[in-house]
Amino acid sequence: MTVLVLTCEEDLTADMVVTILHDRGVPLVRLDPADLPGRVALSADYAHHAFHGYLKADERMVSLRSLRSIWVRRPGTPGTRAEEQSAWLATEAEHALYGMLTCTPARWMNHPVAAAQARYKPWQLHLAQQSGFTIPPTLITTFPSDARQFATTHRDLVVKSVSGKHPSEPPMVLPTTRIGPDVDFTGVAASPTLLQRHIHKQADIRLTCVGGRLFAARKQADPDEVDSRFTQNAAWKPTEVPDTVRRSVAAYLRLAQLSYGAFDFAEDREGSWWFLECNQGGQFGFVQLDTDQPIAQAIATWLAEEPA
Repeated sequence: MTVLVLTCEEDLTADMVVTILHDRGVPLVRLDPADLPGRVALSADYAHHAFHGYLKADERMVSLRSLRSIWVRRPGTPGTRAEEQSAWLATEAEHALYGMLTCTPARWMNHPVAAAQARYKPWQLHLAQQSGFTIPPTLITTFPSDARQFATTHRDLVVKSVSGKHPSEPPMVLPTTRIGPDVDFTGVAASPTLLQRHIHKQADIRLTCVGGRLFAARKQADPDEVDSRFTQNAAWKPTEVPDTVRRSVAAYLRLAQLSYGAFDFAEDREGSWWFLECNQGGQFGFVQLDTDQPIAQAIATWLAEEPA
C-alpha cells in the first residue's frame, strides 16, 4: 500500500520524512495539489455500487483504494498553477481532489475537516479548557468597554492576532505585544481583538505529538521576551512531560480528531505549563535539529502503518 504526501515542492521538513520512507522501502507518492490540473491528474467513477479512483503525479499512477495514509503537510491550493486560473477552477479542483481522497480507507495526518476547525484559536481555547489545560485568562472582543474591564482586572496584558499567523506570512502577522491597562481600547471596535493575561515565563515549551508519541522541548526564555517566534536566543533541549499535561494532550487530540499537533506552552517561574495554542500543522524540523528527537522517524512510522 502507498503513502500519499500532499505538500509544496520546497518543503525541507517533508523531505526529512520522505527520505526515511524511501529508505524503508515504503511505496510513496508526493504531489502538490497546486499542480491540479496539469502535472497532477485524477479520475474516479462511482458505478456498480463501488468506488474506483486514480491519481497521477508526473509519471506515477496510484489507485486511491491502495492508499494506506495521507499526510497533509503544506499543500498548495488546487488550481493555482493551471494555465487559466480562476476561483471557479480552484474550487472545482479542491472539491474533486479532497472529496475523492475522503472516499478512501486511508488514515489522515490530519484530515482536512479536522485541520480546518483546529486552526480557529477561539475553538482551541475552548477545547483546551475541556481537556484540562491551564490557560491564561483571555478575551476576544469588539467591545471597547469589555476590553477596558478586562484590562482593569488583569492589568498586565498581551494582545495577539486571532488568526495566529506566523512571522513567515507577512503582511498578515501581528507580533504578540505587551500592553498596560491604560491603553486606549477604542480601536477594538474596528476588529476582533484577542487580549490575554501576560504570563511571566522562564521558558518556552514546544510539545510535538505524533499519534500517541510525545516529544517535548524546552527553550530558556528572556524574562522580558514576549513573542519568542521573533527571537533565537537559546537552543531547544529535550524535557519531560508532566503527567497532567500528558493526559490533557491525549484528550485534546481525541476531541480535535487530530493525529498530529504542535503545542506551545509558556512555563512560568513555578514550573507550570500554560497552554498558548496547538498548531495542527506546526513545524518540527528545528526541534529535531536541536534535540535529536526522532520526530520525523515517528511520522514516517505512523504513515507506514497499515490502516485498521
